Amino acid sequence: MTVTRHLQVVEDDQPVAAIRVAFATSDRETVDQHFGSAESFSIYALNPDQAWLLQVTEFGQLKQDGNEDKLKEKFTVLQDCVAVYCRACGASAVRQLLALGIQPVKVSDGAVIEDLLTVLRQELRDGPSGWLAKAMRSQILPSANRFDDMEAEGWSE
Repeated sequence: MTVTRHLQVVEDDQPVAAIRVAFATSDRETVDQHFGSAESFSIYALNPDQAWLLQVTEFGQLKQDGNEDKLKEKFTVLQDCVAVYCRACGASAVRQLLALGIQPVKVSDGAVIEDLLTVLRQELRDGPSGWLAKAMRSQILPSANRFDDMEAEGWSE
């Protein structure tokens, strides 16, 4: 399996993103694909104020045949995402996604991507909980002043 098409949106003044999430979708509007056989992913960046499309990657038609080799390229495409929304996801794929720090989120067939983004943005505003809080903690970069902060704490043996 190979990527058949990859569209990346490039803007000079993109806002600062809090997180990236992916959606298994064939129509770019709803979540309607099983993770393993997803024909494409739409990846969005979002913060509490807004969400914007970053990229769309298409894989072509895939079978739900248990062949996990087809997942490697998908994991690569999703590497900077904290979650992937899909209609369903096999147990092995769930384990591999979690090991990569990507939360698989099962939603009903036809869930509207714009609605899911709105819910995520609201949760970011209200203070994330559950998997989203964990994802936010893992993305926090060390402060540039962290060594000064450690020195100010002092050292005792």
